[in-house]
Amino acid sequence: MSRIVLLLASLLLAACAARTPLPEVPPPLVAPLPLTLQIQRQHSDGRQDWLLVIQREGQVLRWSLLDPLGIPLARQRLQAGTWQNDGLLPPNPEARELFAALLFALSDAAALPHSYPAGTWLRRADGGRELTPHWQVNYSAPLSFSLDRPGLSYRISVLNQEERN
Repeated sequence: MSRIVLLLASLLLAACAARTPLPEVPPPLVAPLPLTLQIQRQHSDGRQDWLLVIQREGQVLRWSLLDPLGIPLARQRLQAGTWQNDGLLPPNPEARELFAALLFALSDAAALPHSYPAGTWLRRADGGRELTPHWQVNYSAPLSFSLDRPGLSYRISVLNQEERN
């Protein structure tokens, strides 16, 4: 009986775990879409390289995460402030959290107060940003930055920067 109670309590805590906030309507971004980003994931278990394509379809943002060979790892659609699976891939909670943090990092600074609730984000004096519950964004350029959270770091850079200059 105590194992069942412990299991139920664990499930309840997992369901209540803090998630990265999402805006109800995607804010203006610092670059036009479609956008192709290179992502380097650094964790204690090593480094992985990924590609991410972000596309706009009306009020919907489509996010496609691929390995270097082009094999899909996660595909999500952000619509009305919620994630929806796009295709037959299984849900990928890490990718959803990464996509939410990337949306915040790529959002135009002027749009942040209108897009994210007060108290969920902070603009630092050094130009970086923080997003609850645990993301830090450190910019070297608008489309070159790192996303950091405890035990995990992502380096982000745009792949098609020549076309944007």
